[in-house]
Amino acid sequence: MKIELNPIGIIHTPFKTVENMPIQPSAAKDVTGTIEIFHEYADGLCDLDGFSHIYIIFHLHKVKSYKLKVIPFLDTVERGIFATRSPARPNAVGLSVAEIVSVKENIIEIRGVDMLDGSPIIDIKPFVPDFDDYGKIRIGWFEGKAG
Repeated sequence: MKIELNPIGIIHTPFKTVENMPIQPSAAKDVTGTIEIFHEYADGLCDLDGFSHIYIIFHLHKVKSYKLKVIPFLDTVERGIFATRSPARPNAVGLSVAEIVSVKENIIEIRGVDMLDGSPIIDIKPFVPDFDDYGKIRIGWFEGKAG
């Protein structure tokens, strides 16, 4: 099975390299950036300005290989890649939640940017608390390490 994805836009951030780049949006609460949606997809932004936050699905375009086990940030123990948020994944796909500052024409200004400048945007989806509330959550090995 072959899957083809075409970018719908590109993100512009202050992070030109991975050094000193925040590893999660919670570490970048005040960092702003813009998502430039390509003109052929701009009509899809209609009504997005009514939401406060979006999920951003993007390509980790600088990742060249993957590992099935990694030692993640916040830990000293090797973990399975799917139990981490490490970018060294079999499919170099990233997911972040960001706050919408504004939507003007084909540009979304966002806050909470933890992405590398130039990352291709695969999709965006609105954050909806009623849909995204899962009740009691377990966080595995992150327990006591996150937050």
